[in-house]
Amino acid sequence: MKLSRKFVNDYTNLYKMDFNEYANSMLKMGNEYESIGPLVNVKGLLIGEVKSCEKHPESDHLHICKVNVGKSVLNIVCGAPNVKKGLKVIVAPDGCVLPLGTIKNTTILGYESSGMICSLEELGIEHKYLKEEDIKGIHELDSDAKVGEDPIKYLELDDDVIDFELTANRADLLSMLGLAYESSVITGEKVVLPETNYKEIKEDINDYLTLKVNTPNVYTFLVKRVNNIEIKESDNFMKNRLMACGIRSINNVVDISNYVMLETGQPLHFYDADKLGKVIEARNAKNNENLVTLDSVDRVLSDEDIIITNGKEPIGLAGVMGGLDTEIDENTKNVVVECAIFNPVNIRKTSKKLLRSEASIRYEKGLDVNRCYFAMQRACYLLSKYANGEVLKGMLEYNTLDRNDKVIEITLEKINSVLGYNLTIKDVEDVFNRLGFGVEAKKNTLKVTVPTRRTDISIVEDLIEEVSRVYGVDNIKSTLPVFPSTPSIHNNKERIIREILVSLGLNEVITYSLINVSDVFKFTNDEFGLIKVLDPLSEDRVVLRHSIITSLLDVYNYNKARNIKDLSIFEISRCFSSINGEYIEEKKLALLMSGVYTEGLKKESYDFYSAKGVVEELLNKLGFKGRYEFVVNNTIEEMHPTKSIYINVSGKIVGMFGQVHPNICKDEVYVCEINLEELLSIKTGRLKYKETSKFPGITKDLAFILPKNVLNKDVVSSIKQGGGKLLSTIDVFDYYEGDKIEENKKSIAYSLYFESNDRTLELNDINPLIDKIIENVVKKHNGILRDK
Repeated sequence: MKLSRKFVNDYTNLYKMDFNEYANSMLKMGNEYESIGPLVNVKGLLIGEVKSCEKHPESDHLHICKVNVGKSVLNIVCGAPNVKKGLKVIVAPDGCVLPLGTIKNTTILGYESSGMICSLEELGIEHKYLKEEDIKGIHELDSDAKVGEDPIKYLELDDDVIDFELTANRADLLSMLGLAYESSVITGEKVVLPETNYKEIKEDINDYLTLKVNTPNVYTFLVKRVNNIEIKESDNFMKNRLMACGIRSINNVVDISNYVMLETGQPLHFYDADKLGKVIEARNAKNNENLVTLDSVDRVLSDEDIIITNGKEPIGLAGVMGGLDTEIDENTKNVVVECAIFNPVNIRKTSKKLLRSEASIRYEKGLDVNRCYFAMQRACYLLSKYANGEVLKGMLEYNTLDRNDKVIEITLEKINSVLGYNLTIKDVEDVFNRLGFGVEAKKNTLKVTVPTRRTDISIVEDLIEEVSRVYGVDNIKSTLPVFPSTPSIHNNKERIIREILVSLGLNEVITYSLINVSDVFKFTNDEFGLIKVLDPLSEDRVVLRHSIITSLLDVYNYNKARNIKDLSIFEISRCFSSINGEYIEEKKLALLMSGVYTEGLKKESYDFYSAKGVVEELLNKLGFKGRYEFVVNNTIEEMHPTKSIYINVSGKIVGMFGQVHPNICKDEVYVCEINLEELLSIKTGRLKYKETSKFPGITKDLAFILPKNVLNKDVVSSIKQGGGKLLSTIDVFDYYEGDKIEENKKSIAYSLYFESNDRTLELNDINPLIDKIIENVVKKHNGILRDK
């Protein structure tokens, strides 16, 4: 939203303080701005009068002019076709800086040129704001322009502009009056409303027109008629204020509709009354109904669009743009003025689908019903004053909105407790008075009357925010919290999980929660419904994910494309689903491992067992050692059929682990996903730390040939039984399947470490244990001890 200093100054004094200081004060109140500067950023221009104009003897289009600029007469060579003797012009003398560069004295085809006669475009005014004669040549000033004066002031272009980036809730600031009220908080100056009084003629609008509203999506609809208007060019003040706000002048009548919209924030639409007929109706469009809008585009409508009709055919797209058939043109004599409030949701959908306009931007955010009535009065006043219109008696009116101000009660204790201030009743009263709110204090309770123009304020918390903005967050004293703060169990566990995984060589990543629809059911056998975004940014960001693995695979593919194949990453994030209409949100952990990792001074490649070891180490350090097992059940389609397993902790499936199916990823990529809500709901005792033995232990390696269907965990269980208390650790260090052993057989080699806390072990201590281990594996699992 662009603020014109001269425009807002019509309602409150903005020249009381430096403009940059004012902009920074607005910024402190939460109103960010993108740019600030003069409307025309040129200084040193002069009004000149062409005293003589002769053709250049060496050129067919140049003229040699003598221009009086007050204190001197300048020789200027000019190429504009409309330059002539007696013309009042804009002169840029030597040293003047224009957007195209610095003007310097020069010689053109042998003749001295001490300056430049300018067009408006050469002053930096955009092409779209210029008349045809200004585009083709220099700008011609009126005869009353005083030679030697500043042409910028004469043309009333001496304005300053701030381009604000407003928050979505501040619909009131999409108007000069709204900005005036906000400015008055800073300057302390009162806001004076513009003139709205006009005379009505005896003719009654009810004799000409009937209003029908046939949709609940119209909240307010006001209609007035103005006869015998005069179409002409707008006055300079109006054209320049429109230009400062980014709107092109068309004619006085159309400009008045735009002027009132910028002034009040309430869009209006003017219809040629003689083209309209005797009925004006608001209803929802029919599917595939057509309307040609003012930009000559044939729009195909749907039943979500609100339209204005003449009782039969559409004549306007409500809240967005009028129709071509009832356009105001140079032959218009009588005007019907529409001022309305529509359902913001419908306007938003229509503008997004068909066309976004200055009007729709305001309608989308919601409008003030009292400002709607005020805007109608203001438009009739301006039409009578600047278009010589005759306003008919009466107004067609439809309104469903409450026009009363909102009353909210709030306590001083509530304000101070939320903000951390130590304000008094007088401090708070002063804030609300500066905002233009009514306030009545009784002891420590305030009854605040909020005007309807502030559509963003409806609850106590909104008032507290206003106190904070106006009083200033800079005034909050820095203090330490006085209440105990303890992290939740889940947050604490998540921190521990992160530390464990980082210590195991994994890096944390953060990815988008939104994914493509085609990926949402991958890496899961769960049954659930989709949660789609209503307005996705792209096809790849349509639904909320149920699994993090697809996102980690995207990270892997991104890195692989850049020749980075060694990847160990994890992510903790929320995942989403819909079950029986209920939205489910769960915290999950996902890991991805591929390529080479470093162990000590050696580099190893991830395989099923090393990747599984990462998962086991995580579960062990979280306190689940001895309480989990890996089970095969209902293999997930995207996982390797023989290298994927589920993680069972205390009888509950909490996740899965394994290799990604080669059809999805040709490389050996291992992934794991654990539902942290399920895992962390399982109680664990405190971790007990075992003192490391001071005495040396003995390592023994055993290799067994086993049937392929024998599970490693069962073999490990039998080894533990045979090893007793002296057996400290069991590690698998080799696995083999091949032609050196029988078909349907496999070889697994175990490294066993024995130790004691009270003595040094000897072979005689462990030999009986080794014999018992071999016996258990042979008998229980049909194993054969492998000698070599």
